[in-house]
Amino acid sequence: MPNPVLVIGNKAYSSWSLRPWLLMKQVGIVFEEIRLSLYEDGAKQKLLQYSATGKVPVLMDGDLTVWDSLAICEYIAEKYAEKQLWPSAMAARACARSISAEMHSGFTKLRTQMPMNVRREIPGRAKTPEVVAEISRIETIWNDCRSRFGSQGSFLFGAFSIADAMYAPVVSRLRTYGVTLAGQAGEYAGAIHTLPAMQEWIAGARAESEINPHYES
Repeated sequence: MPNPVLVIGNKAYSSWSLRPWLLMKQVGIVFEEIRLSLYEDGAKQKLLQYSATGKVPVLMDGDLTVWDSLAICEYIAEKYAEKQLWPSAMAARACARSISAEMHSGFTKLRTQMPMNVRREIPGRAKTPEVVAEISRIETIWNDCRSRFGSQGSFLFGAFSIADAMYAPVVSRLRTYGVTLAGQAGEYAGAIHTLPAMQEWIAGARAESEINPHYES
C-alpha cells in the first residue's frame, strides 16, 4: 500500500498540525506530507479538497480520511500497534488519555494569548491571571506524570507517547514567550524541544516565507 498522506498547515503557526506530524516522525512511521499555507487567498478551497471540515490536519490512508489531531493519533496508534503509542499499564494509559483530552479541549486562554510561533522568541508578554493558572496546571500535569510514570525515560510516561505529541505545541509556546519551568517539568520541556523530529519541524518553519502578523508580536 502507498504511504499515508498527512495534510498540514504552516509549520510556524499550526499547533494542531504539529501533533500527528511529530508523533509519526518520532516513532519512524513513513508518510507523505502536503503543506498548505493557511493565510493566502484560496486556502479554504484547497483544504476542502482534502476534508469537509476545511481544517488541518488531515490524514489520508488509502480510501480512508481521518481528521482532527487526536483522532489521527488514535488511528495511528491502532494501525501501528507495535509502536505502543499509549502506555501499556492501564493506570498510566488512563492518565495519558485524560491529559491528552484535557489538552485537546482546554487551555483556551493560553492558546489565544500565546499563539504558537516556533520561529520567534517574544519574551516578556504580559500574562493574564487566567493564562498563569493554565500554565500552572500544565506544570502540575507534567510534574505529576513524570513523578508517577516517567522513570523509564525522558517523557511523560517514560517512552514517547501520544500525550507527548499533544503537549509539544505547549513546549513551543512557553519557549517563544520566555516561560521557564523548574524541576521535572522544565527538564521535560527541554527533552521535547531537542527531539530531532521537533528540530526538523522548526527548521521547516524557518524556511517558510508566509507571515501572519497576528502571530508575530
